[in-house]
Amino acid sequence: MKCDRNGQAKILTEKEIEAIFSLLTSRDRAVFAVCLYCGCRISESLSIRISDIAGGVITLRKANTKGKRRTRSLPISPRLEIILNDYIDSIASPGEFLFPGRFGTKPLTTAAADLTLRQACLTLGIKGVSTHSFRRTALTRMHMAGVPLRTIQRISGHSSLAALAFYLEVSEENMRDAVGLI
Repeated sequence: MKCDRNGQAKILTEKEIEAIFSLLTSRDRAVFAVCLYCGCRISESLSIRISDIAGGVITLRKANTKGKRRTRSLPISPRLEIILNDYIDSIASPGEFLFPGRFGTKPLTTAAADLTLRQACLTLGIKGVSTHSFRRTALTRMHMAGVPLRTIQRISGHSSLAALAFYLEVSEENMRDAVGLI
């Protein structure tokens, strides 16, 4: 867990996600929902253009991914679709970026997204949360649900299973269940 912005970001519970989302604007809720339901980084979420959403898929362009290795196309989950539609319906005049910054010519900054999240968590008294918490939560939830690691790796864009393993939380309950299978 992060302490003074050091360490790994906290894995969020459903209750914490609901509480955080309840304090956010539809834009900010959509920003973090993309991170949560696509397992992507905050910079990838913020760089999405309106044209990157089509046919029930969000495309994360190669130029905006860490390492700039490959473009990823991810299906939009029903929960994310509801949040995105709510946000998109509230946009007066959509521009190039799904989440435009102050002047509309560039995307919202990661610093602005981080500040918004920190203020919500401060209000709620939730510690150890960062913008990366949504990505870690998504990847850990997929793992706990039994999604094959190669599938999670492909969704997350990690170059290796070793890099992915760093993200996956293992709880005491997981270890008890695993030992109970023997």
